[in-house]
Amino acid sequence: MENRFAGMTEQQARDIILQQVAEYCEIFHAKKPYEKGDKIPYASRVYDKKEMCNLVDASLEFWLTSGRYTKEFEIKLAEYLGIKYCALVNSGSSANLLAFMALTSPLLGDRQVKRGDEVITVAAGFPTTIAAIVQYGAVPVFVDMTIPQYNIDVTQLEDALSSKTKAIMLAHTLGNPFDLQTIKAFCGKHGLWLIEDNCDALGSKVTIDGEVKMTGTVGDIGTSSFYPPHHMTMGEGGAVYTDNPLLAKIVKSLRDWGRDCVCGSGQDNLCSHRFDGQFGLLPAGYDHKYVYSHLGYNLKATDLQAAIGCAQLKKMPEFTRRRRENFDRLWNGLKDLQDKLILPQPLEGSEPSWFGFLITCKEGVEKNKVVQHLESHKIQTRMLFGGNMTKQPCFSHLEEGRDYRNIGDLPVTDRIMQDTFWIGVYPGMTDAMIEEMIKRIREACAE
Repeated sequence: MENRFAGMTEQQARDIILQQVAEYCEIFHAKKPYEKGDKIPYASRVYDKKEMCNLVDASLEFWLTSGRYTKEFEIKLAEYLGIKYCALVNSGSSANLLAFMALTSPLLGDRQVKRGDEVITVAAGFPTTIAAIVQYGAVPVFVDMTIPQYNIDVTQLEDALSSKTKAIMLAHTLGNPFDLQTIKAFCGKHGLWLIEDNCDALGSKVTIDGEVKMTGTVGDIGTSSFYPPHHMTMGEGGAVYTDNPLLAKIVKSLRDWGRDCVCGSGQDNLCSHRFDGQFGLLPAGYDHKYVYSHLGYNLKATDLQAAIGCAQLKKMPEFTRRRRENFDRLWNGLKDLQDKLILPQPLEGSEPSWFGFLITCKEGVEKNKVVQHLESHKIQTRMLFGGNMTKQPCFSHLEEGRDYRNIGDLPVTDRIMQDTFWIGVYPGMTDAMIEEMIKRIREACAE
């Protein structure tokens, strides 16, 4: 059988393959127009032939682990955010794990977070924002929230502070930034680390001391998730970013098995001192590629994932614009129901890149009935993740006052758990989908 690529260069053969992939994608992955009665998901992948061609291009190299696309993505994401250092990882949850564990490094001296130290956070959110804190043996201190911003109540920060407080770790809820101006000042006043879980807010902007900045870049460390429902996707994936060179070094060490060496995959002796160092109690000249300065993990992503991310990142400005547009359309379509529903409000002075549209039912409107009405009409709904994490089964073996602390009874957090849900605003939503959601919410409130 004749080889169709005979006589070609590898690049010529690759160009033909990628052209065919592009044609395949346009035919077999073309998005079907929305029709009445179709399912309306809360989120979905939005992609085209560029992502698929990048994916196949990476696969043809068969490098499989992190490589050239990973380097490109880390550089481009850092440029997009306006930050110095970025490390690609295999998920947003891994990003949160690395961000917190970086603060436990002995390299931080007196600022190292140790077991028993406290971290201020909130209980209504995704479990992996707090999982690493609990798993390490530090103590999360849960502060109540506000409605309709659904972020931390900054008036309770002083009540949460103790001699053991070392850090604040918070997520920007569904794209709405928390009060970074106040929290950044509070951290500066008390010498606290600040981790921004930016997994649901990539593209959001805030004004800090008169300067517009991207969320995730104001604190000491920011994190992102690239799971399919998020602002951009590479399937599974995440990132940790910082302007602090020491924290960047620690994050990459922890991500890459805890090793001391900074050589990339397939790279040897970048520093030209691979065999002439003295580390710990190891023999002199022990191979630096196998020197471990931390007890780390392997949380790298693959170049296949990064290749998709490189194409997605170029679309972020348009994705963000569409999310804001869809949010505004929902808000305007429901604004006359504010006697029955509490609609979300952005942080003053911010420009959210919305992940979802949060709704809290007022007295006389039962959330479960509204949610079930929407679901019965194929409109996906979601809760604000764990509701009140201290009431989840995973907290049943933990003791309040020892393993975690609550500031008061968290009444607003409990109300969010009881009365709040959200629907999507992802950039693939059409006007017809938005109108259908508005129609069904109005029906539910009229019953």
